[in-house]
Amino acid sequence: MRIRTETPADRPAALAVTEAAFAPRASGDRPVEAVLLEQLWVSPAYLPALSLVAEDDGGTLCGYVLTTRAHIGHVPSLGLGPIGVLPARQGQGVGRLLLEESIARAAGLGESSLVLLGSPAFYGRFGFVRADALGVNPPEPAWGADFMIRSLNDAGLPTGNFRYAPPFEAL
Repeated sequence: MRIRTETPADRPAALAVTEAAFAPRASGDRPVEAVLLEQLWVSPAYLPALSLVAEDDGGTLCGYVLTTRAHIGHVPSLGLGPIGVLPARQGQGVGRLLLEESIARAAGLGESSLVLLGSPAFYGRFGFVRADALGVNPPEPAWGADFMIRSLNDAGLPTGNFRYAPPFEAL
């Protein structure tokens, strides 16, 4: 398994991974995560260095994660997601590798914090904690414990309202 920076040529496969990972259960509609991904790629909040793919030994793209510019109040932060793994490869550590590399790269770029919406049972293992307990308010209060943050340095976290990249607001 190799984790690397996404290239424009990877986008069709990254979109296919995202569509498969978030396939709607009942309708034929495209998953909102796939639509969001297309909008994030053309957003000023898109950060190419934090757009990563997981490629298996045969060269097949089997996982994808995107991290975009976000803010806590007026302080720059990062929003992680969507992150997706092909259903046939889920449970094999692909998501873990993508997440670990995302954290390492964001910290290496001097970023202060990484925020996501996801399972506390999974993301808690990577140092993410409930954001509102640290004074970082989610865009939707109902997100509660699923809205999580991870500090990427020793400077401390800002407090205030969290804002994802503009395409998230259109959901």
